[in-house]
Amino acid sequence: MLEQVIFFTILLGFLISVILSPIFIPFLRRLKFGQSIREEGPKSHKKKSGTPTMGGLVILLSIVVTTFIMISKYGAPTIHTYLLIFVTFGYGLLGFLDDFIKVALKRNLGLTSLQKLFGQIIVALVFFLILQHYDFSTVISIPLTNISFDLGWGYVLFIVFWLVGFSNAVNLTDGLDGLLSGTAAIAFGAFAVLAWNLSQLEIAVFSVAVVGAVLGFLVFNAHPAKVFMGDTGSLALGGAIAAVAILLKLEILLIIIGGVFVIETLSVILQVISFKTTGKRIFRMSPLHHHYELIGWSEWRVVVTFWVVGLIFAVLGIYIEVWL
Repeated sequence: MLEQVIFFTILLGFLISVILSPIFIPFLRRLKFGQSIREEGPKSHKKKSGTPTMGGLVILLSIVVTTFIMISKYGAPTIHTYLLIFVTFGYGLLGFLDDFIKVALKRNLGLTSLQKLFGQIIVALVFFLILQHYDFSTVISIPLTNISFDLGWGYVLFIVFWLVGFSNAVNLTDGLDGLLSGTAAIAFGAFAVLAWNLSQLEIAVFSVAVVGAVLGFLVFNAHPAKVFMGDTGSLALGGAIAAVAILLKLEILLIIIGGVFVIETLSVILQVISFKTTGKRIFRMSPLHHHYELIGWSEWRVVVTFWVVGLIFAVLGIYIEVWL
């Protein structure tokens, strides 16, 4: 039965995205919700200016509808489902506001850093308070070791750091056609396998609903992209994958399964530190995917390479948790 649940969840999520995208794309184009390209970005991206953005709305709708239909079919949703939807929608709303300011108000930077950070922290705090109400474990375990420790009240700081950190890390990865759609599908697929292995059916269903939704979106987001997910999608996916890892008590394993997101973030951090301390840049441009573009790789080559790296990290994470 579980195999059928997984199969039909992915299929439903995929179909909803594939059906809705051709409806949303012309609608977004009529509203003139086109992507503004940063002046400091790669020159090859200038031609993408005006491509409809905020396609993350399709992903969000597909995830929510698919999750509730499939979980309700095999039982009543529990707090796990509602928490995952809350975080996904909370960060998706922040992304939507950011995108709306960029495309409707023509302010290319969207929300200020402080505004976005404040919203991300609020969602993370509410998430923690609900977990605390249900006596959720505050113990953190280190993969490949027997080390575990109870953070106690310090767990709230960890929750905030994890949700804010990974929502931004995933957001940074969304810089090339299909890059985030593919890497997110791979990472959520890995967590779906782990959730299934831990008999956490609701989390598994949610994870594969995300896989189906982003794969359906990828049909229109692959190079050359007809639509971008925008911060609406990327912030939502980042918050969601952190929430999945937390609810499965595989928090630290997210560093491995989400290795591409971590590397992209580290490339930005290292670039900033190097430039501020030495006046020199380590990479041609950060995040890292832009560096490879600027050394002559085609966009498609960069994307596929990152997908492969993401798959390696995902398999490694599953191997560490299930077989070691």
